[in-house]
Amino acid sequence: MISSTIDLHQLTVVEAKDELDRTMDRLPKGTLELVVIHGFRHGQRLKSFVNRYQHPRINRKMKTLNPGQTIFVLKL
Repeated sequence: MISSTIDLHQLTVVEAKDELDRTMDRLPKGTLELVVIHGFRHGQRLKSFVNRYQHPRINRKMKTLNPGQTIFVLKL
């Protein structure tokens, strides 16, 4: 499985959106998932933003046992 990771810790929601947009647009075609690390201890803004975030390459979002991360399952 081809996977990539992005860490949004310490970013504002605006910065996180810019970074996610840039990352999603540049992911290689064969990438199947993007692990988004947003954290959870210092407020819910980034986590809420990631849950609402939309991009044409996202097929679905998965919660993990780690409440500080979300996995984007990507379209082929």
